[in-house]
Amino acid sequence: MKKILLTGGSGFIGRNLRESGLSQAYELYAPSHAELDLSDTDSADAYFARHRFDAVIHAAVKPSHRNAPDLTNLFFTNNRIFFNLVRHADRCGRILNLGSGAIYDMRHYEPMMTEDYFGRHVPADEHGYNKYVCGQYMEHCPEDIVDLRIFGIFGPYEDYAIRFISNAICKTLFDLPVTLRQDRAFSYIYVKDLAPVLAWFIENKPKHRAYNITPDEVSSLLALAQKVVALSGKALPIQVAAPGEGMPYTGSNARLRAEMGEGLRFTPEDEAVAQLYAWYAGIKDTLDKNCLLYDK
Repeated sequence: MKKILLTGGSGFIGRNLRESGLSQAYELYAPSHAELDLSDTDSADAYFARHRFDAVIHAAVKPSHRNAPDLTNLFFTNNRIFFNLVRHADRCGRILNLGSGAIYDMRHYEPMMTEDYFGRHVPADEHGYNKYVCGQYMEHCPEDIVDLRIFGIFGPYEDYAIRFISNAICKTLFDLPVTLRQDRAFSYIYVKDLAPVLAWFIENKPKHRAYNITPDEVSSLLALAQKVVALSGKALPIQVAAPGEGMPYTGSNARLRAEMGEGLRFTPEDEAVAQLYAWYAGIKDTLDKNCLLYDK
């Protein structure tokens, strides 16, 4: 059985991957922060001196979202996390880096972004610039690293105070209006569809260094809000702050589908949203309504 290291195992994506079929197919290691702190060189050196893996799913990151507790030194910390892992690539097998669509620069976005657009613009934001610097390294490095660029992703355990689909679901559970700044097209992958993609990259040799990990469907935020309200069965309002449509955040999966073929499958959006709605309804007693009373 292959040994797989999962970094960031306590985060939203990491928790879902730990509960996925990967834990049955592989010997999955998800060390705690105390066991492995990739931002600390000594910690990384000590950990990899004791362990060797067939592949690494790299999901660890210092968060930069609106609800993050500390937004200082994002570029510095996340670069150290990445390169402290890469320094030990000889003990990691293939590294699957969970990247971001932010690598393409949010100021110059084109609909259905393709991988070869990368490098035309340098992102101005700290998060995107970190992804850009790491992406430039991965394009030309000698190590076996693949950059898997995720755009939108949703599912259990995400921060429902700020993440749109979960936020909308939780608001309807407490009879609150659903709010969005502006309608916008998104490439949203259901987190449960990510594990089979990762398994493919563990078992197969990819042709490229970077792939957009996006579904076939493009989502409208307003349409998603309407689906959530319909699932609630309540006559709740949807409040849109700005008219029209904002810049799309969508990516083409043509490169990924060309290699995975029929093995690339996605849960239909209606089904995925319904599954997530049922999950939140089942844990309503653990939710904090106060997190939903204002938008960050």
